Amino acid sequence: MDGMIPAEGPATVKQHLIDPEICIRCNTCEATCSIGAITHDDNNYVVDSSICNGCMDCVAPCPTGAIDNWFHVSVPFSLDEQYLWQELPPRPPEPVPAAVEELDPEVAALLADAHRGAGGKACAPASAAKPRVNLFNRAAPAMARVAGNIRVTKSGTSSDVHHIILDFGSTPFPVLEGQSIGIVPPGADEQGRPHAMRLYSISSARDGEKPGSNNLALTVKRVAEPREDGTVFRGVASNYVCDLKVGDSVPVVGPFGATFLMPDDPDADILMFCTGTGSAPFRGFTERRRRLGVEGRGRLHLFFGARTPEELPYFGPLQKVPGGVLRQELVYSRVPGAPKEYVQDRLRARGEEVAALLRRPGTHAYVCGLRGLEDGLDAVLTEIATRAGLDWPQLRAEMREQGRWHVETY
Repeated sequence: MDGMIPAEGPATVKQHLIDPEICIRCNTCEATCSIGAITHDDNNYVVDSSICNGCMDCVAPCPTGAIDNWFHVSVPFSLDEQYLWQELPPRPPEPVPAAVEELDPEVAALLADAHRGAGGKACAPASAAKPRVNLFNRAAPAMARVAGNIRVTKSGTSSDVHHIILDFGSTPFPVLEGQSIGIVPPGADEQGRPHAMRLYSISSARDGEKPGSNNLALTVKRVAEPREDGTVFRGVASNYVCDLKVGDSVPVVGPFGATFLMPDDPDADILMFCTGTGSAPFRGFTERRRRLGVEGRGRLHLFFGARTPEELPYFGPLQKVPGGVLRQELVYSRVPGAPKEYVQDRLRARGEEVAALLRRPGTHAYVCGLRGLEDGLDAVLTEIATRAGLDWPQLRAEMREQGRWHVETY
């Protein structure tokens, strides 16, 4: 990886800096940096831009976060300049808001594929908290302990979805709702190469499964697909994760994702469209709003499709979420004796309410789940918008540019 990543526009570089106002001079960063890019005098700890390679090894151990500052500059600040600082200089405009995601090419490719349904460059909500990304990589992952592994779809159904809790112990692993982590299954593929990384959305709130815990949860479906020749294709990563036992150690990469984030504006309405494990980030959104206790202001509106209630992850816990926090539209396509209903059918039935939400400048919309959801969703939103006198392609583009339209599909 190269820490001096060219940004959009001429002759700019991305420089790693330490915030002298926050730094407690504990020497952790200098002791961690194996290439000697960090040094100090009696006043400040500083980073030599001519040595720093952006490996991020120094970022995770920093107890304050002072180390995690990246400025796009035309001329890097010298060591002598940094030694004199009492505070960071004014931050230059960010030419590429999501550029930090590009530090890891493997992850950047995965995220680009997941976000391509947005129809253009994704932006984070203006009110979203600043995410921490790329703290741990393949070569130096964070080690988590499995604290729980529970099936959250009914036993006996073909949808084997697990809720997995990973505890990081004393290792700081800060996340925001909507971010992902990477897991690399152990072993090698048929060509002898290490297995590819898989990204999983975090399904807990930023402060853990319970407030103040240093853990996070994932929602993972076991991939076991029958083939025409009678064999069954088993996903390497999903089966590895779903088979984890309590107490197992898991190497974790990340966190990742700087745009598919929850707005921190409690007045924002949030539309969420998903199927299956696409519900993962929306569980995190819901837990965040519930803990903030902001009933009566912005609400979450969830359109969640499954074959049957038994195959809908978290069906039981969903029934306990207060209506003032989450409005639920649960739809099923394979209930015996009942007509098939898909997310777009329920959206059509709620068309006037959805159109009213889309008109509001504070509404954010998120799509997560199987890629097949996108076309039907786009068609029905076009239909709803047209009936309301709105131009959906134009409105969608405006929402995306304003950080209010997000797609993460696979």
